[in-house]
Amino acid sequence: MKYRSLALFSTLVLSAGLAACSSSGDASDEAGRTALDVWLMRDSVSADFQKQFETGFEKSRPDIDLKIQIQEWEGIGEKVTAALASNDAPDVIEVGNTQVAQYAQSGGLADFSDRVDELGGDHWLEGLAEPGSYDGKQYGIPYYAANRVVIYRTDLFEKAGVDAAGIKTRDQWIAATGKLDEDGTQGIYLPGQNWYVLSGFVWDEGGDLAVESGGEWKGGLDSPEALRAMDFYQRLQALGKGPKDSDEAQPPQAEVMAKGQIAQIIAVPGGAKVIEEKNPELKGKLGFFPVPGKTADRPGAVFTGGSDLVVPAVAGHQEEAFAFIRELTGDAWQKKLAVAMSYVPNKTTLAGAVSADPGTAAMAAGAANGHATPNTPQWAAVEAKNPIKEYMTAVLTGGDAKTEAAKASRTITETLNSDS
Repeated sequence: MKYRSLALFSTLVLSAGLAACSSSGDASDEAGRTALDVWLMRDSVSADFQKQFETGFEKSRPDIDLKIQIQEWEGIGEKVTAALASNDAPDVIEVGNTQVAQYAQSGGLADFSDRVDELGGDHWLEGLAEPGSYDGKQYGIPYYAANRVVIYRTDLFEKAGVDAAGIKTRDQWIAATGKLDEDGTQGIYLPGQNWYVLSGFVWDEGGDLAVESGGEWKGGLDSPEALRAMDFYQRLQALGKGPKDSDEAQPPQAEVMAKGQIAQIIAVPGGAKVIEEKNPELKGKLGFFPVPGKTADRPGAVFTGGSDLVVPAVAGHQEEAFAFIRELTGDAWQKKLAVAMSYVPNKTTLAGAVSADPGTAAMAAGAANGHATPNTPQWAAVEAKNPIKEYMTAVLTGGDAKTEAAKASRTITETLNSDS
């Protein structure tokens, strides 16, 4: 989903009026070429990349007149829903990866299940591919990804005698963070309600936020695996002074790190730029590494944000739309996009394309163990209530973990099954 703000991932967007769509089944230009209408989101691609791609694509497909329209994230949910229900939808739409199920549920998307192999689906990032499917069918084609990494102060690590390269496991991470949490330095700034980070620990333990069985959903925060994850979160959070009753956006954690002696935060790599802007003295003093896993051979699980590409079932140019998707999600353009935009490519086999960028390289390493929130249209309603945040604060302020987890899980269960 929206890379610029991972905190907005998998959240239903605000309302907006439907702008007129310019696609139709008979659309063509004066030269007789098919006009292919595509909606990409703001900041999904740069103007330079868009121009390069348009030129390259139309050279390989001179029969297609590519018309890319840049859409705003705010209000896009209702705009896409209205487009899918109309007879005048665009041919291709970029959507947030965890929004696919919402649109597929209505029957408004084209099914690509029989073309997954042709698109290299065996190597897709799980955190993009899994939420792109619904009821066993593949509707969303992985486009690009982003996820959290550890951003750290190289100077504070050096002062404490901590080698970031040696932090491969969660136990090593705890030990290093404890060593850093001395002499006026916070080992880590971890807000108490960063539920995306907690989710990663839950997945690491083998649990999930909710599980489906027999068509019914059940909240999973009270499972033994999830309780172990919360225990680890509590131990890590205690090695700093992060607030127990707010998330990473209140206050913005990058700004907090810029102001104080904070050794680490968990954020998308772009947070480093914010830190440097707020405190130029830290320029060149920030490093990155993937969130550590339980064992050294596998990075920690992370929530995968990013986008998928979908085709409305009513789109007039299905084959041309597929040709566009095949090109943009193919290896050649994925490598160029990743470098141009500091994204994680859509396939695990392409991670090497960003090896020269330390932040994106750390992100790509973590993306190999990426996950998404429970794949159901009702998950947005869970996030609207967000019992996970309330649960985390309750535990961090002294509440009994089992009791609070059971309460949060009941709320998740009721919410997910409210429309069943």
